[in-house]
Amino acid sequence: MQTENPIYGGQAVIEGVMMRNARAMAVAVRNPDGKIELFTQTLTGPLRGRIARTPFVRGVVGLVDAFGLGVRSLMYSASVAGGEEADYEGSLAWGTMAISLMLGIGLFFLLPAALGQAGEEWVGLSVGAGNLLEGFARLGLVVGYIWAIGFVPDIRRIYGYHGAEHKTIHAFEADAELTPESVARFPREHPRCGTAFLLVVIVLSVLIFAAFGPLPLLWRLGTRLLLLPVLASLAYEYLRLTGRNMHIGFVRLLVRPTLALQRLTTRDPDDDMLAVAISAFTAVRAADGRVAAVHHNGKS
Repeated sequence: MQTENPIYGGQAVIEGVMMRNARAMAVAVRNPDGKIELFTQTLTGPLRGRIARTPFVRGVVGLVDAFGLGVRSLMYSASVAGGEEADYEGSLAWGTMAISLMLGIGLFFLLPAALGQAGEEWVGLSVGAGNLLEGFARLGLVVGYIWAIGFVPDIRRIYGYHGAEHKTIHAFEADAELTPESVARFPREHPRCGTAFLLVVIVLSVLIFAAFGPLPLLWRLGTRLLLLPVLASLAYEYLRLTGRNMHIGFVRLLVRPTLALQRLTTRDPDDDMLAVAISAFTAVRAADGRVAAVHHNGKS
């Protein structure tokens, strides 16, 4: 891996890929005519700078930043893929975002906590067993949801673009040529993936919540909410550390479960998907002033 280069990440969107680093982002989406449309932007504001580089703070800051960029990129891609006029800076449906976030926290975080509490109070489980029940319920809900939506054709295509995003970043980190033929050889799983982040948060939640003794239901739910930023920070630092040390055998062993989970959230992309991901990556490098912009198909 080229340590002198910035860390790149991204996200699959509808018929496209968003790529970013700390200073710039780019979204590439294939429109109904088969052309790749690009949007690039330098990143500034309070979520960048020193606060975004402070250990154990950058995890929460990065999560908030990624959520905002991700939702905006997803809405932009939906407009382009649908053949509509797209405005990346258009107003966000903040109400929809807030409801989605609350539903996600309620389903994947608070509901398992309530199930663990029920196991302790109604079945007579010990606190430790109740905590394990909570963790397994959380894991089952997350994995079950990811698996179930994978049967939706549009989601399967997004999973293909997710694989294209990972393969492109792998190719860059290996200093390989960024062409569909070259990029296709790389794995579709990556240790810094958001799917890996979810699994690490779940495992850490079991370990950290085990430190609490018996709690009333409201206190139990409250601790889960209050400690979400802590879990996010620890998970971010873990992924950052393991991602930089994949050359160590023990680290490769540690990340196997997170890579295995990504088999559900990624698909092998076709060449058109790879071309989109490469275009997004080249565009973000150009927006960051590192390379000249290059399109990777004859239609863009």
